[in-house]
Amino acid sequence: MSTTTATDERREPGNGEKFADWADGRLGIYTLAKTNMRKIFPDHWSFMLGEICMYSFIIIILTGVYLTLFFHPSMNEVVYDGSYVPLQGVRMSEAFNSTMHISFDVRGGLLIRQIHHWAALIFLAGMFVHMMRVFFTGAFRKPREVNWLFGFLLFFCGMFTGFTGYSLPDDLLSGTGVRFMEGAILGVPVVGTYLSFFIYGGEFPGGDFVARFYSVHILLLPGIMLGLMITHLILVFYHKHTQFAGPGRTNKNVVGAPLLPVYTAKAGGFFFLVFGVIAVIAAIASINPIWEIGPYRPDQVSTGAQPDWYMGFAEGLIRVMPGWEINLWGHTLVLGVFIPLVIFPLVLFAIAAYPFIEAWITKDTREHHIADRPRNAPVRTGIGVAWVTAYMVMLVGGGNDLWATNFHLSLNAITWFVRIAFFVGPVVAFIVTKRICLGLQRRDAEKVLHGRETGIIKRLPHGEFVEVHEPLDAGQLYKLTAHEQTRPAELPAAVDENGVKRKVSAMEKLRVKLHKGYFGEQSQIAKPTAEEFEEITSGHGHH
Repeated sequence: MSTTTATDERREPGNGEKFADWADGRLGIYTLAKTNMRKIFPDHWSFMLGEICMYSFIIIILTGVYLTLFFHPSMNEVVYDGSYVPLQGVRMSEAFNSTMHISFDVRGGLLIRQIHHWAALIFLAGMFVHMMRVFFTGAFRKPREVNWLFGFLLFFCGMFTGFTGYSLPDDLLSGTGVRFMEGAILGVPVVGTYLSFFIYGGEFPGGDFVARFYSVHILLLPGIMLGLMITHLILVFYHKHTQFAGPGRTNKNVVGAPLLPVYTAKAGGFFFLVFGVIAVIAAIASINPIWEIGPYRPDQVSTGAQPDWYMGFAEGLIRVMPGWEINLWGHTLVLGVFIPLVIFPLVLFAIAAYPFIEAWITKDTREHHIADRPRNAPVRTGIGVAWVTAYMVMLVGGGNDLWATNFHLSLNAITWFVRIAFFVGPVVAFIVTKRICLGLQRRDAEKVLHGRETGIIKRLPHGEFVEVHEPLDAGQLYKLTAHEQTRPAELPAAVDENGVKRKVSAMEKLRVKLHKGYFGEQSQIAKPTAEEFEEITSGHGHH
C-alpha cells in the first residue's frame, strides 16, 4: 500500500513566480539579479554626499511635476484678484499671477513650491561638496575621468536649470536677474544682440522669455540632467566605489555591505530622511516671497537683488570688474563684461579638464580604486582649497551691496577688497593648505614610529619625565602607510649613449617641472621605512 504526502506533490507556482518566470524569459532578470543584487558597496559617510544629490533631484522632479499643473508660462497681462489683498487690482503677468495662485490658493502649494526651491539649492550644494570630495581624494583618476565629466556637466546644467527656474515667476527680483543676464549677453562682441533677440523674442523684456525659459526648465535641461545622472550611476556601478585604504582593501576588491538587503535599506531610509529635512526647512524658512517683492517692471530694480548662491561667482566677477571699454571702428567693446564672460568659462573648463591634466603630469595609466587621504596629496589639496577660496571671494563680490548695507561698510572698499583678494587669497590658501598637509604627514610619521600620545606622564628612575605612547595596531599602521609616494620625474640626459644631443620638447620640460612640483621634496614627507620602525620598536634609541 502506498501513501502520498503533500510534500510529494508539485506545488503550483504563485502569480508572482509566474510573472517573474515570464519576465526572466524575456529580460533575463534572474541572471541580472544574481550578478548585481549582491554587489558590494563600501561604507563611509562621505559617500552619502552623492546620495543627497540624487535624492534632492528626485524631490525636485516630484515637486516640479506638481507645480506644472498650476503654473501658466505666459507674459500676458492680467489684473490680480486673488487672496493676497495688498496686490489686488495690480496688473501683472499670468506667470506671476499663477505663482501667487499656487502660493495662496492651491492647497499645499506654497509648501511644495518652497520644497522645490530648497531642494534645488541643496542639490547644487550637495553637488559642489560631492565634487570636492571626489577631487580631494583623487577619485577622479582612471578609470573615472569620464564620470567626472558627467558629474561636472550635471552641476553645470543644474546651475542654468536653477536660473531658468527662479526666473519663471516674473517677479521684480528674478526680473532684475534676467535683466542682468541680458546685459551680460549684450556684452558679447558681434553676436550679443542677436543672442539677446533670440532669447527674449525681441527687445528686452520681450513677450516670450517666460515661455521659452519654461520649456528649457521643465523639458530640455531636466532631460539632459536625467540622462547624465543615469549614466553617472551606471558608471559608478560598473567601476565600483572608491574606498579608503585599510586592512584587506586593495585595488582589486571592495570591502563593505551588499546592495541587497543592507545598502538598499539604508538608502531608502536616507531618502526619507533627506526628504523630511528639506520639508522641515521649507516649512519654517521662507524663500523667494514674491508677494513682498511684486511683479517685474522694467523701470524698477528690487532692493538687495541677488541670485541663488551658485550663480554668485559669475555675478561677482561682473560686479567687481572695472568698467573698462574699448572703442574700435565705431564699435564699443565693454571689457567690464567681456573679461568676466571669458574668465567664467575658463574656470569651468579647468575644473572639467583637471583629471586629464593631472594624468598628463603623472603619466599614470594604472586604475585607482583606493582613495587618497587629502593630506597625502598636498599640491592637489592646495589647488582645491585655492579654487574654493576664489569662489567664496567672488561670492562676497556678488553680494557686495548686502555686505555694505548690513555691516555698514563702504561698497567701494568691499569691491576693492574682492579685487585684491581674488588674486591674493587663492595663493595664500594654497601655501597654507600645503603646509598643513605636510605637517599632518609629519604627525602621521611620528605616530607610526612612536605610537599614539596617551597623555600619561611617567617619571623615569633617573628623574626624567616622559609621555607614554601607545603603539598603533596593525590596521592603523596600514592606514597611515598605505599611500604611494611617487619619485619626482627627471629630464633625460642631455646626450644619449651615442653622444647625440637629445631633443626635449618644451611641453615635456613643463611636464617634468610640474611633476617635481607635485612630488618633490617640498611636496611630500618620506614615509617611515621598515628598518626605522624595527629600530624604534626594538628599543634602540627609545626610552
